[in-house]
Amino acid sequence: MLESPLAPYLLWAKTRAPAPIDLAGSNLLHCTLDELPGARDAVDLSAPNDDGYAPLVEPLAAHYGVDPERVVTAAGCSGANFLAIAATVGGGDEVLVERPTYDPIVGACRLMGARVTTFARRHEDGWRLDLDEVARRLTRRTRLVALTRPHNPSGVLIPPDDLRALGALALDAGAHVLVDEVYLDGAMLLRPGEPRVPAARLDGPFISTGSLTKSYGLAGLRTGWAVTSPNTAERLRRTRDVIDNAGSAPADRLAALALASLPALAARAAALLGENVRLARAFFDAHRQLELTAPPAGSIVFPRLRDTADAGPFVEHLLARHGVAVAPGRFFDAPAHFRLSLAGRTATLEEGLARLDRALAELAAGRVARAPA
Repeated sequence: MLESPLAPYLLWAKTRAPAPIDLAGSNLLHCTLDELPGARDAVDLSAPNDDGYAPLVEPLAAHYGVDPERVVTAAGCSGANFLAIAATVGGGDEVLVERPTYDPIVGACRLMGARVTTFARRHEDGWRLDLDEVARRLTRRTRLVALTRPHNPSGVLIPPDDLRALGALALDAGAHVLVDEVYLDGAMLLRPGEPRVPAARLDGPFISTGSLTKSYGLAGLRTGWAVTSPNTAERLRRTRDVIDNAGSAPADRLAALALASLPALAARAAALLGENVRLARAFFDAHRQLELTAPPAGSIVFPRLRDTADAGPFVEHLLARHGVAVAPGRFFDAPAHFRLSLAGRTATLEEGLARLDRALAELAAGRVARAPA
């Protein structure tokens, strides 16, 4: 029996009470079967997917502009992250992880017996990647550097040049770089003039992971993937042999159908996120009690509550008094913050922001407990 949960945020997310307005999750609003043309006729209980279902692997490779041998499918992005960690680290190895980050990454490293060290990404620095700090914290025992892009929880996107420089540092240290890019496609939909440069397209020791969840609204398929070098990809496949062996045939078939319909799914996501980001930008412009390093630009935001060390009492008040759930910053080692999703129904977000406005007014009037900064 584990003395403490390996992923406290996920335990909270799975066991918390339902809220009338749920802005705590981050999955894109789920697609219905009717929004995925042909889905009702595509399901079959069998598929040749021992080492990946070719009608899924091949369009994924085309999506990234790589050879199919570099693509490994998995049970969601979390499953792909676990494969990457299990294939590259073991007991006594060190893993260098950004802080704050998505805590299942840390939990998976600890489950494999690795020693986790961290490098900071700071609100005061715009959540940028501090390459000098990374270089100082790399050791001869570091086997993996792990981070999220866009950053979970802040949504900030690491520029490709910084990612290349990180890859060079890791290569010199003999380490891989795991880049969880599950939010990347959604973020790039809102940057139409900016080239999409996933870690998978860069030279270096990268393992890029993703899924159909955060950008395309298909969380229920649990379809994820890793894209890396051919040799590392083979290590991930052989690691999967002892975890879940192969994917679900119905899920793989539906995911292949989704890849064939990706332009339509992307247009749906862009319309939804575009409107929600517009609403969020107007809201944060009008509420200086909430500090952001940059205007909202993707499906999640991570505001800091001004003049407090712990937004927890406010988050609890928001839920208890107004029925709005957001993700507490304590799960990301940033208690003065909370994470808010922009990925759901626009009407739900609009109502949630209206209730958040009322809660902030109550805070300003002194009717909510506040932890001093």
